[in-house]
Amino acid sequence: MLLIRNAEVYAPEYIGKKDILVAGGKIERMADTLPEFDGAEVIDVAGKIVTPGIIDRHVHITGGGGEGSFKTQAPRVELSNLVEGGVTTVVGVLGTDGISRSVENLLAKAKALKEEGVSVYVCCGAYGYPSPTLTGDVSKDIMFVDEIIGLKLAVSDHRAPNINVDELIRVASDVRTAGMLSGKPGIMCLHMGDDKKGLEPIFKALEETSIPIKTFQPTHCGRNKKLMTDAFKFAKMGGTFDVTCSQSEKKFIEVAGVLKAAKEDGVPMDKVTISSDGFGSFSNYDAAGRLLNIGVAEVNTMYRQVVYQVKHEGMELAEALTYATCNVAKALEIYPKKGCVAEGSDADLIILNNDLTMDGVIAMGVEMMKDGVIIKKGTYEN
Repeated sequence: MLLIRNAEVYAPEYIGKKDILVAGGKIERMADTLPEFDGAEVIDVAGKIVTPGIIDRHVHITGGGGEGSFKTQAPRVELSNLVEGGVTTVVGVLGTDGISRSVENLLAKAKALKEEGVSVYVCCGAYGYPSPTLTGDVSKDIMFVDEIIGLKLAVSDHRAPNINVDELIRVASDVRTAGMLSGKPGIMCLHMGDDKKGLEPIFKALEETSIPIKTFQPTHCGRNKKLMTDAFKFAKMGGTFDVTCSQSEKKFIEVAGVLKAAKEDGVPMDKVTISSDGFGSFSNYDAAGRLLNIGVAEVNTMYRQVVYQVKHEGMELAEALTYATCNVAKALEIYPKKGCVAEGSDADLIILNNDLTMDGVIAMGVEMMKDGVIIKKGTYEN
């Protein structure tokens, strides 16, 4: 048991100073003042902030990339990569390479990270179509494999399989039904590229069918103006879209610009999430499609984007947190189990100093970082 005292709690809305009792991986009790409990370790965080752990819905946990040949394949995520970014829940996905990297690899890594202490979900599929799966069938993967909650697919990208609308409808129907039968969200994580079609295939699929809009969840929606405009329209229709963070200040400014533009356009902001695309590659191409440069995305960029929004954009911390916590949990249908600080929720917590530097991370009730130092690392980390 952990008894956290004197926490300034952002749940993510600010609810004041609270004591928090953590037991069995859950937030057991929360009140202005709690008594002592036999056997509980006491952590006094007076003057510090406690928030929900970050939920990163798009991480290449087995490494992504590879578009510049074998030597450009990104490495796998380690536990400390997640902890340093305050990520306590992650959704693992494949990317361009669904050939040398498999759903089997992805699932094995997900199980490893779970054993090491964080919460992990998975999407089968990759960029290509037919989608790589574990069982040979998308529906069976979602229905029978605990960690698998949906499907990854690339749309409107030069690396995409360029499926037609009928094929998109068919696979979306399978994902939707399998989700219903298994009590899972049944979502499609849609990698969106720079193609001029933007979200038009999704709009056509929605127009021609009664598939719920929540099934389609596009990501990388800040990469060009056309896609951003489509995403705003999509959110006003009731869908959730995702914006990718990056490690450069230029990208922090770009993400901030998307959020600001969305507000100004009247987008319901609870339908906007951010993610890291961590350990995927970021690449640039010339007009002929030749690779110019390539690198690997970090996992701590969601936390850094939250801090940037507060310190440089004047956004209230309570709002900045929503894009990385409760909005994501609601889109993945794991709220209020995840994404908030509340009695009965999983004890996934971040402790921040007043300057928003990270002081501690707790995942499922276990301390992963203390006094700014990672105290729990992956099995083969030094």
